[in-house]
Amino acid sequence: MTATVSFIVPVQEELRAVEALMRSQADGYHPDLRAAMELLISAGGKRIRPALTILTGKMLGAPINELVLLATAIELLHTATLVHDDLIDGSLLRRGMPTLNSRWAPGATVLTGDFVFARAAKLAAETESVPVIKLFSHTLTVIVNGEIVQMLGSRCQADHENYLERIYAKTASLFETSAKAAALISNADESTVENLRCFGHEIGMAFQILDDILDYAGNQNTVGKPIGSDLRQGIVTLPALIYADTHLNDPYAQALREGRCLNDEEITYLIDSIYASDAIRLSYREAVAYVERGLKSLRKIAPSPERYSLEELANYIIEREF
Repeated sequence: MTATVSFIVPVQEELRAVEALMRSQADGYHPDLRAAMELLISAGGKRIRPALTILTGKMLGAPINELVLLATAIELLHTATLVHDDLIDGSLLRRGMPTLNSRWAPGATVLTGDFVFARAAKLAAETESVPVIKLFSHTLTVIVNGEIVQMLGSRCQADHENYLERIYAKTASLFETSAKAAALISNADESTVENLRCFGHEIGMAFQILDDILDYAGNQNTVGKPIGSDLRQGIVTLPALIYADTHLNDPYAQALREGRCLNDEEITYLIDSIYASDAIRLSYREAVAYVERGLKSLRKIAPSPERYSLEELANYIIEREF
């Protein structure tokens, strides 16, 4: 994330503190763990979740030190899930850089992910907020359960409800936690906590929908993985769901609706057909609707510079180029 992105500017100092705290988590441990942590952090990333956490907390007057602890815990949790996801998916690149499992044995990669999970939990506990610790634990449970469901039960399934549950577990749950946990350590009232939980949930859903759109319509170098890779892995996302629902005479769309996995040639045809259809525009429209609902909840909070930055963050999510 560059400093020119408007919503990052007000929290640059805090985000630098987050990255420094992330790096320090391997201090005093095996040198290879320190090297792994450096590799994971240097891979960059948008740091949207920490920005969301810090902006929300600053808007509500939370102590900065606690916000940095919380934001670091959340980003480490996100990082740990990526370590395990890359291993499960056999991904050798993320954001165009080698993944940890491309360099290490599977066992070492799993243990590194476990180490990052443990350090994330430690930092969450250091907020000394029982509600935050409970929320953190619940979110980790949701994420892991979602991965198990995807791995063992949802391959090639073209089901809209299943899709929404999956992207909540994979992505929106952590956005939701970022905003809600920041409100909790700010001692905000229940109405404010709920409004911010809703804001985080809605923009998190939009974020994943945009990622799923980019899997069909993005630049491979920018996305960091081959176009259509989700469908090739049997993961049916919103553009494919919409295509299947609106092209009833396409035999391959019918195969999707019936939950049948396709061969490489059929999948390539579907990827090209989805890209050329109205499914991309309709998927984008759904992402925009999520952001609009999130902004409606956010705007129940009193105006402030931080609230305006959160609005910019929400709009950034649906303004990514594809």
